Amino acid sequence: MVLIAVQVNGTDHQDEVEPRLLLVQYLRETLGLTGTNIGCDTSSCGACTVLLNGESVKSCTLLAAQADGAEIQTIEGLAPAEGPLHPVQEAFRENHALQCGYCTPGMVMAAVSLLEEEDQLTERTVREGLEGNLCRCTGYHNIVRAVLACAAERGMVPGSVS
Repeated sequence: MVLIAVQVNGTDHQDEVEPRLLLVQYLRETLGLTGTNIGCDTSSCGACTVLLNGESVKSCTLLAAQADGAEIQTIEGLAPAEGPLHPVQEAFRENHALQCGYCTPGMVMAAVSLLEEEDQLTERTVREGLEGNLCRCTGYHNIVRAVLACAAERGMVPGSVS
């Protein structure tokens, strides 16, 4: 067993974990944060995307032990349970950017990271930025529209006013 200390959604956790336990399994099984989905177990779909020290990562590709000392944010940590949605979540809702919803947590987390990493976004850069996250319902048009709407509110789309 390996002792890890992480901060998840602003709460400190210390747990002994098996050395081969994946971060996604730790989040779901140990911490009960089931919003982070397991889709493919091969890092192809992005359903397990979380923020690790502010950057989007596929939590099925990391061992929990590799996250020792890190700050992790999951979909549950974006907005308070009894409060307004995070701006990206709200943009997804307003733009009908979800269908079955399975990809949504990972897609939202990847979009949050993309909006923090880039200065300007276009349809092409959004599509490229989210290419590691798959939507099996083919809802990409509305997903891209949602990210661009959020970016426009921040003045990140050429020709938009913040």
